[in-house]
Amino acid sequence: MKITSVNVKKDEHGNSRMVGKATVVLDECFMVRNIRIIAKDDGGFIIAMPSIKVGEGQYKDMAHPLNQETRKMFEEAILEEYNKVKDNEEEASEE
Repeated sequence: MKITSVNVKKDEHGNSRMVGKATVVLDECFMVRNIRIIAKDDGGFIIAMPSIKVGEGQYKDMAHPLNQETRKMFEEAILEEYNKVKDNEEEASEE
């Protein structure tokens, strides 16, 4: 399995820790949308897979990696694209 496309949209809302959402395409034939990019307290980021509410304050992932290797592949691809989008936006605002 290979990630063939990543699209990130920044989505910063004041006090929210969510800084964006990603769409990932696998092997040019399977798409996962609404992967959230969350800022951590230490300045880093994590990803949160799309989920649905299943009870009072409880959520269940709709799709998620089954092993650490695949999760790392998703994190690296998404965060690399997020940094590109963020850098391009910062350069544009400096002009």
